Amino acid sequence: MAATSTMDVSLFHHTPFYCEENVYLLCKKLCSDGIANSEGSDLFVAFISNDKKHIPLWNQKASQRADGVILWDYHVICIQTNQGGGLPLVWDLDSTLPFPSPLPSYVSETIRPSFQLFSDYNRLFRIVHAPIFLRCFASDRRHMKGSDGHWIEQPPPHQPIVAQDGTVHNLNEYFNISSSDATADVRTGSVKDALFTQKHGVVIKENQLEELFSQISLQ
Repeated sequence: MAATSTMDVSLFHHTPFYCEENVYLLCKKLCSDGIANSEGSDLFVAFISNDKKHIPLWNQKASQRADGVILWDYHVICIQTNQGGGLPLVWDLDSTLPFPSPLPSYVSETIRPSFQLFSDYNRLFRIVHAPIFLRCFASDRRHMKGSDGHWIEQPPPHQPIVAQDGTVHNLNEYFNISSSDATADVRTGSVKDALFTQKHGVVIKENQLEELFSQISLQ
């Protein structure tokens, strides 16, 4: 079942600059609390980045600007489909928007497709089915250590996430997103097959996000 009203974001774990681990724990909590299906089949993890590792997103808590815009190297959110025919919901722990937000309003307020960007700033989305992500994702947080071995940002208090097969780090496989990997047409059956079977999901362009989730909801 999808949530139908906003929730208190403070009930969910959040460590600044560790959005991938925050979303991992978010998915687990949504499942355990009965807000999502117990196995997370209605949840999808979305890594947002591009070839240049420069993606502008609006209404972000970490921003120092009035419009909330910030330039991330990558960001991670959770998108929940609504089996009852309602709009998909976006769970973004770093957003100032309602938590969760309907996908169309999240796109218009955070992605702002009407805002003309240079091509270097166009956002790509790697969409991974949550049950696969929860089994396969791993991070030992090495990306947050400087060359001197010290933490660039303080890590979460919980133990690093290890994949079911024992892998200790594969975060880079998820946030390295290239425009050459983007699918041309999200309406094909092969895209939906890949989404529900492939470890790294599918890569789409920002203008395909709502269309992909409208296709998923038709299943």
